[in-house]
Amino acid sequence: MEINNGTMKHGVDTNSTITIKGILSLLMQNTDDRDGKRVLSLGMGDPSAYSCFHTTHVAPEAVIDALQSDKFNGYAPTSGLPQTRRAVAEYLSRDLPYKLSSEDVFITCGCTQAIDVAMAMLARPGANILLPRPGFPIYELSAGFRHLEVRYFDLLPEKGWEVDLDAVEALADKNTVAVVVINPGNPCGNVYSYQHLKKIAETANKLRTLVIADEVYGHLAFGSKPFVPMGVFGSIVPVLTLGSLSKRWIVPGWRLGWFVTSDPCGMFRKPKVVERIKKYFDLLGGPATFIQAAVPRIIEQTDELFFQQTINILKNSSDICYEWIKEIPCISCPYKPEGSMAVMVKLNVSFLDDISDDIDFCFKLAKEESVIILPGTAVGLKDWLRITFAADEYSLEEALGRVKSFCERHAKQLEVY
Repeated sequence: MEINNGTMKHGVDTNSTITIKGILSLLMQNTDDRDGKRVLSLGMGDPSAYSCFHTTHVAPEAVIDALQSDKFNGYAPTSGLPQTRRAVAEYLSRDLPYKLSSEDVFITCGCTQAIDVAMAMLARPGANILLPRPGFPIYELSAGFRHLEVRYFDLLPEKGWEVDLDAVEALADKNTVAVVVINPGNPCGNVYSYQHLKKIAETANKLRTLVIADEVYGHLAFGSKPFVPMGVFGSIVPVLTLGSLSKRWIVPGWRLGWFVTSDPCGMFRKPKVVERIKKYFDLLGGPATFIQAAVPRIIEQTDELFFQQTINILKNSSDICYEWIKEIPCISCPYKPEGSMAVMVKLNVSFLDDISDDIDFCFKLAKEESVIILPGTAVGLKDWLRITFAADEYSLEEALGRVKSFCERHAKQLEVY
């Protein structure tokens, strides 16, 4: 049932922070299984839902060995097992001009907990944080709980979703505690160049603030630009690097993430700062100890061929998605995806007869075609859509074919005089 009193539409309160999982749950409830169509979801960034994506054999073997060893049934240190912190530090250091130590790494329950830790560490009375639009709504949600004021800067679709640095400078003031950069981009599928990341670092340095680098999709780049970690510019500006095993190893349910101080100049190594971070981690429960114990072997023994196969599948899926979008008149893609697992497309509701906006489009699509796509409103852009292309070729083709049929069925009829 649709509720629309100005703030509610299809049960979605557009005046409050919308969570991705919350709106996808509502969309799933709106599907109609009476027509026999299987539900196809292009809404959640969980590639493990499709059989073409599976983790390397090393990962479950390492977990089983850690569990059966009977050595990892107790509590882990709140900052994470020493060997896990050391393995993550060595892994991230491969791409940096300096070496991280295990003391720079804190193990978290996925990247979501790392985000919440960052918000908690930076919160103070009167503080504000600069977030990208479109972006990942967990940042706004977590900032709200911490009473951190959120200010949005736009990503520019005509420039490959680059950060609008002029807007960042205009928004920042003496109370700005951080700028958030998501690279490779979720929800846009962009990958930032070395030059653009350096400009971001220089801008943050000028503004005397730090950068939170969300790199949960790190290394999932398949276009012309390689993935460059923000920590490369740690000598220009302090960087908090957030990441996880979830996407690159295709194990999002294992909830193994990290919060890392990529800061060769040592701002985060000040005793009071270190003590504050450690005390906050004393409040938290980290990932299961046996999962942590498996991480060193997983990182050390994963074959490069596994990573390349994942990249090849994502590249093929993104190409299929991009070509299908060209065939659907009411949506357009301003920038072909080059990384991550999703792409943003513009919805032109003026082409459609009885669709009012992106939320209306997605709920009616779910009802009529049993296809789940995320409305752009959920990530900060009204009348856009986020399509996740991390699916097998057959499911992706079928889902986008249904989207095309839906759009054709709802297309405005030309008046004949």
